[in-house]
Amino acid sequence: MPGILTLASASPRRRELLESLGLALEVRPAHADERQLPGEAARAYVARVAAEKARAVDGALVLAADTAVVVDGAVLGKPTSPEDARRMLRTLSGRDHEVLTGVCLRVRGGPERGLVVSSAVRFARLSVAQIDWYVATGEPLDKAGAYAVQGLGGAFVREVEGSVTNIVGLPVAETLALLAEVGHPLPWSGP
Repeated sequence: MPGILTLASASPRRRELLESLGLALEVRPAHADERQLPGEAARAYVARVAAEKARAVDGALVLAADTAVVVDGAVLGKPTSPEDARRMLRTLSGRDHEVLTGVCLRVRGGPERGLVVSSAVRFARLSVAQIDWYVATGEPLDKAGAYAVQGLGGAFVREVEGSVTNIVGLPVAETLALLAEVGHPLPWSGP
């Protein structure tokens, strides 16, 4: 059975999701180039970045993830400025988009396991005042696609199809299934 789970992420949301389940973690943020390669499809992009993050951190059992918001085939990462956040929110306003999360689990001495989870999100039509208010809160500035479904940005989400935790940044059910595959104890496994 693999040792302690190392989370290769600086995301407080990923950490909170796993710790809320009672999983013991060692957090070691990974440093990986998160730029999308020319011509790289969105699914391949999140899978590649998650794998690179998992490989960048040492540990017996390393979990990494990467989340992207995709609209019209284009990846919306984290905004680079308040104006960039406004641009992203205008793009999402009144539209459907996809949230993809690549997850990679690396076991020392064993094969990597990876997957990509997709959720569909329908956004409300946003006024300029709504966008300006939301950007002024600061919340969108470190979020893929410039919003947090679990925060104030949830006020703009009209409908979700698929995993909500995927939109937060880590598809929990699918991640737990990966951990179970490698024999890592789950919260309900008992002593």
